[in-house]
Amino acid sequence: MKRSIVTIDARWLAGGIGTYTRHLLEGLWKQNNGFEVRAITRKQHRDEVGKWCPRVTVVDVEMYTAREQWAIPRAAMGCDLLHVPHYNAPLLHQGTMLVSILDLIHITDAAYRQSLKSWIYARPLLNLVARKAAHIITISEYSKTQIVDRLGVPASKVTAIYCGVNGEFQPMERGAASAAVSLGLGIQEPYVLYVGSLKPYKNVSILMKAFAALRKRCDIPQRLVILGDDLKWKDSVASECARLGIAKETSFVSYVGQELLPKIYAAADLLVMPSRIEGFGLPVLEAMACGTPVICSRAASLPEAVVYFDPANPNELALAMERVLASTELQQDLRRKGLARARLFSWEESTRKHAELYQRMLGLN
Repeated sequence: MKRSIVTIDARWLAGGIGTYTRHLLEGLWKQNNGFEVRAITRKQHRDEVGKWCPRVTVVDVEMYTAREQWAIPRAAMGCDLLHVPHYNAPLLHQGTMLVSILDLIHITDAAYRQSLKSWIYARPLLNLVARKAAHIITISEYSKTQIVDRLGVPASKVTAIYCGVNGEFQPMERGAASAAVSLGLGIQEPYVLYVGSLKPYKNVSILMKAFAALRKRCDIPQRLVILGDDLKWKDSVASECARLGIAKETSFVSYVGQELLPKIYAAADLLVMPSRIEGFGLPVLEAMACGTPVICSRAASLPEAVVYFDPANPNELALAMERVLASTELQQDLRRKGLARARLFSWEESTRKHAELYQRMLGLN
């Protein structure tokens, strides 16, 4: 009997969407789910995606263009289910389509919702895709509520499947982690860490203001390490850092390999996630899994077992940082709670739930 074919659009392998797509492909490759998985990707990712999919179709057209609206349906021809892990989905596809909408930042965040891109592209495409898709996956109950409310789709059409955390993110000896960070990046402990992009909704400005205020009030030894890159916003973030007088105490790191990243978390005194909105907040979970205390904003779906602050209030963040850095007892409590919380999330479970949804949509169970 002919096996059903699931085709996954794996052209976007950067950022959170990339992490999500990689783990989904790898997880499905390790499982026997009763269907065949194929992938569509760009030429630069063919070898990587080919590790998990024996059948890979290269579609080397630019993202967010009219050409891909024709190219993706053609590449997916003959599949029984097309899964697009982002809202940039092909409206001309004639078969059954499953779409992952990880968040609605482009139409809900103040920095984006009045932009030209939001009005002429994100808003109309999100609404059209939400109606075109046979089903929608998102990564938190918070994002599901937003999708139902903002895009006007029934709750039964949306499934929340949480992300996971890799096995390499785990507690490790602090001295060894610090030595690896020093060797790899030239950064000495102690430091406060931020991991993520520099886009406005990530609210890095508030973190820098809070760090500057804390340094003025207290003689803290910690540096601020900002791990993330964004060509559009990097210059403005670096300029604000200089204006705040913390350029010498701040290290900007554009990119690190997957082997070093867990060590960067483990060597940090704490992780700060200042976002105004988050679909999930994966760095928070990764830091927890490494036993690193976390401070994050009272925004969106960011998980518990952390110290919270108002994302619009740098003074409240400065006080929260001071409180955690000054209390060994609080640090130990946050580590214990964070490790327990992180154990509830795995990519294996996430993949299993994706496979169950595929099987249901294919009529295999």
